[in-house]
Amino acid sequence: MTLAPLAAFTDNYIWMLHDGSRALVVDPGEAAPVIAALDAADLRLDGILVTHHHGDHVGGLRELQPRLQGQVWGPAREVMPLPFVPCQAGDSVELLGQRFHVIDIPGHTSGHIAFYLAEPSDCSSPVLFCGDTLFSGGCGRIFEGTPAQMWSSLQSLAALPGSTRVCCAHEYTLSNLRFAEVIEPDNAALRDYRSWCEFQRAGGQPTLPSSIANELAINPFLRCEQPAVRAAATQHQTLAADADDVSVFATLRQWKNEFR
Repeated sequence: MTLAPLAAFTDNYIWMLHDGSRALVVDPGEAAPVIAALDAADLRLDGILVTHHHGDHVGGLRELQPRLQGQVWGPAREVMPLPFVPCQAGDSVELLGQRFHVIDIPGHTSGHIAFYLAEPSDCSSPVLFCGDTLFSGGCGRIFEGTPAQMWSSLQSLAALPGSTRVCCAHEYTLSNLRFAEVIEPDNAALRDYRSWCEFQRAGGQPTLPSSIANELAINPFLRCEQPAVRAAATQHQTLAADADDVSVFATLRQWKNEFR
């Protein structure tokens, strides 16, 4: 199986997974990159997975419909611009001979879902399509949910195996790492990762996919229990000594909203 990020807009990725003849794509905000990739490799589009309803994730659906040989799967609690198979936690999707498990991860939007491929048929590491919930070094803004929901969603993803490839939908990594280094300036893993990401971007290469293990080591939004992260949040906004992780997370998320 081949996994590839297709660049879209200014910083989106549409993820494509294919077996050399059949393909699926995730969150096609625009159709042109998908059509170009399908034609270049002579692939048939067998299915589309959608994590949430925002336009930069669904905008290409109508144009792709004539190419689609299968169905669109999307969040059961959100509205899509095309007929689709509604999905929620506990459901699974069979595509390309693979089984994708659905995880509910509300927060960015109220019905946001992720698709998790635990056992790829080629015995490669697991794959997570997480939309705009978990980014490398960061997390999505909370538009429709609550900090408690977002924290719970991130914890669900953090519990996946460390080898899991994190396929998020935006190239926000370097911007996120600038904030992360304000929170944990002494995190050596974070410094090393930033250097690698700068090298990747200088060469026009993506920083993604990341991995769950990497995010647990460098992403402040997954590290709210760490003393350095708690101290930074408390210094930014006075918190009680016994403040829970949700309060720390909410402080970090609001801080990041305003960070420049």
